[in-house]
Amino acid sequence: MYFEFTNTFIRQFGIGYILVKKVIPGETKKERKRRKRLEKSLSSFKSAETSNRQKYVICLKHGIKYNHEYVNNLYSMVSRNLTVDYRFICFTEDSKNINSSIEIRPLPDLPVKGWWYKPSFFNTNLGLDGTVLFLDLDIVIFRNIDKLFDYEPDKLCIIRDFNRYRIKNYQKCNSSVFRFNTGDFSEIYDKFIRDTKYIMKRYLGDQDWIFSCIQKETGYAYWPDEWIQSYKWEMRGRPTMIQRGDGNKDFATPGEPKIQDETAVAVFHGHPNPHVCCDPWVKNNWR
Repeated sequence: MYFEFTNTFIRQFGIGYILVKKVIPGETKKERKRRKRLEKSLSSFKSAETSNRQKYVICLKHGIKYNHEYVNNLYSMVSRNLTVDYRFICFTEDSKNINSSIEIRPLPDLPVKGWWYKPSFFNTNLGLDGTVLFLDLDIVIFRNIDKLFDYEPDKLCIIRDFNRYRIKNYQKCNSSVFRFNTGDFSEIYDKFIRDTKYIMKRYLGDQDWIFSCIQKETGYAYWPDEWIQSYKWEMRGRPTMIQRGDGNKDFATPGEPKIQDETAVAVFHGHPNPHVCCDPWVKNNWR
């Protein structure tokens, strides 16, 4: 369906609208006011439509690296810190001891392990229809995260990789927390499924593959860096690590994280994992 008002065009693509503005030579003041009212009305409609989408919070548990406690704690942290209506879904092959309030879905039948299941969440036949917020299990959520659904609602949003701590203007992504609308960037899955073995050999992990698919597109955005932080690098300043007697790596001494005003999520990439970390702050918030 097409509407024309002077040189302003509105196109309807399934759900949502795109307003394309052009310079209008000779446009009168009256016409400009009418056009601005139309744009404002369209913007309000689009905002309402976005807020009415079904919202999902999903996670992935595969193998034995993270047990049921990680799923249950993630569910509890989301419950305490997300006020919008949502469905919480765990994709796993082993639901033993997972909180019965959590919706369980089977992992797709793919020849992959661990993080390489993430591209499958962009499969348009996965049975989800709305806005999807993916969360890794090894994170701590300690403040309200409603903004993760509000921010840039029509884009795929993802973390700017934590190498930003060491390298200025680093422009790759980390897939510990990302959000997208179903149907968008389906090529992340479609291309992956066509050449799975080559892609897993060519790329270090799922986030490198995701970045290769989105880096030349305009439909993605990085979360503001301060919202989601590396716990050991940005919040703890990269302290000395030791290997404990049980084989786990941890900080040499307990400490307190430096928390910015807007930070809501701490990501535990590498070591230590939350259940190992000696910091009292982690013990008090990972629950």
